[in-house]
Parts: sequence; C-alpha cells; structure tokens
Amino acid sequence: MKPVKTVYDHIRSNNIKTAVLVALFPIIFIALVFLFVWIVEPIDRAADVAVHVAVPTIVACLAWMGISWAFGDSMMLNAAGAHEIHDDDPEYRDVFRSVENVAIAAGLPTPRVYIIDDASMNAFATGRGPHDASVALTRGIIKRLNKLELQGVIAHEMAHIGNRDIRLDMMLITGIGVTVFAADIILRIVLNGMGIRRDENDNRGMVAVLFMVWVAFMVFNVIITPILRMAISREREYAADATGAKITRNPHALADALRKISTDCRVESMDKVKSMAAVCIAYPGAREFVGDLFATHPPVEKRIRRLEQMG
Repeated sequence: MKPVKTVYDHIRSNNIKTAVLVALFPIIFIALVFLFVWIVEPIDRAADVAVHVAVPTIVACLAWMGISWAFGDSMMLNAAGAHEIHDDDPEYRDVFRSVENVAIAAGLPTPRVYIIDDASMNAFATGRGPHDASVALTRGIIKRLNKLELQGVIAHEMAHIGNRDIRLDMMLITGIGVTVFAADIILRIVLNGMGIRRDENDNRGMVAVLFMVWVAFMVFNVIITPILRMAISREREYAADATGAKITRNPHALADALRKISTDCRVESMDKVKSMAAVCIAYPGAREFVGDLFATHPPVEKRIRRLEQMG
C-alpha cells in the first residue's frame, strides 16, 4: 500500500524542488545559449560566449532570488490589482473571520487578506512562508460561493501556505519576469544593430550572436520554463485540494466550489501576467488551449472526482 504523504513530506519535497529549480534555470539557459550561438559561430566561439553569459546569468539569478524574497509577494499582489482588508472592515468582516478560522484549523498563523475587484471567481496565496503569507480572493468568489464553499477555497490556499508552495511559486514568477525583461533588452539591441553599415562585419557578427542569445531566451521563456513549472505544479494542486479538504473536513464543499469556479474564473487583471496562472485555484485566463504538458492545473473534473472520493 502506498504511504500517505504528510505535510512535512510536501514541505521537504518543495524545498528540494526549489533548490533543483534554482540550479536548473541557469544551467539550461547557458546550454541553450551555447547551442544557438554554435549555429552562427564556431564551437570555440560559442563556448566563449556561453562562458561570458554564464557570469551575468548567475549574478542575475542571485539578484532574482533576493528580489523574490524581498518583494515577490508585493509584486504579485500589485499585478493582480489586490488591496488589503482588515478585521474592522464591515463589508468583509465575515471573510476575514473565515480566513482566521481556517488558519486556526490548519494550525497556521492568520495570513493577510486581499481582495481583487473582479466579478469572476478565483483566489491565490503568496508570501515567503506561513508567518508572512497573504491570501487574495476576488470579489466574485466572495459573493457567489456559500460560506462552506468559500471556506473550502480558503483551506486550499492555506494548504499551499502550509506546504510552502507559495515560496516556490513566488520565485518562479519573479524569475520569469527577469528573463522576459532581459530578452526585451537584447531584442532592442539587436534591432538597433541592424541599422549598421554593411561593411562593418565585426559588428554584424556581434548582432548575429546577440540575436541567437535572444532566441535562446525566447525558447527558454516560452518552452523550457513552462515545462519546468508545470512539471511540479499539477501534483501540488492535488495535494492542496486534499489538504484543504482535511482542514475543513468537508471535501464536497471544495468540490462544489471548484465546479462553480470553473464556469467563470477569468481575472482580467491577470490577462497580461500569464506567469501567475499557476498560483490561482483555477486558470485565470479566458480558456486554456494547451495540452497536458503545458497545463497549469489538473483537469477540474479529476480534481472534483478525487475530492468526492475522499468524502
């Protein structure tokens, strides 16, 4: 019989995945730079470019980790257009109490609570750890779910907090933002370099190399990063569903909530922040036209079926 994973197993697993991910990001990127530069330059020149790219890449990764640790949660909440509420806010007093009660049941500190002014239904959690975590809920999910269903959603997010999923998600999202920004800078340099005179062969060679570095960035951002992220995110959703159901002792409430959420989960403020899709309880875009390899979440039907089997 397969042993049941405890919360400590999930924490240990996510800590290992964080370390592996931090190591894989620069290694895979540098390998891509070498391979693409090799297309336009000899192998020794490609290796030299890869070495020169490696140093700033490692520095950027260290800076990214520092930025993620210090500001990642604020950046995510700002991107979602979320604003904080408190227990003395009469409109959201019941919501704050629900978060507080679920946190007590989960044995975790009460997180800060944020509201996203959107009529759709979605939610996410972020932060460095349980002691400085935040839970964000859309206005729609508060109004359109009943009390037990909303508690199930909050418990799901508390499970992500307890399992330390939020730390890994925060580093991923901030890191992706850094690589996208770097790719944009390189593309601008390449486009400016295309205006040089034809007789400047050395400069044209440098533009070709920079173009291949940009291609490496794009392949990394569009293909490699989603695969790395999705390889670890789907099982964490199942784990958060199961843990959340155990916190509330009501798996059917979370199943019913997911059924409702799946009908209207698009959050307009996140349309331009695709990297945040994986942190939400359901995909926040208009629709997910991707295969299982790139899907940010397991199929909602499977999640509901697992929860109902728990009941």
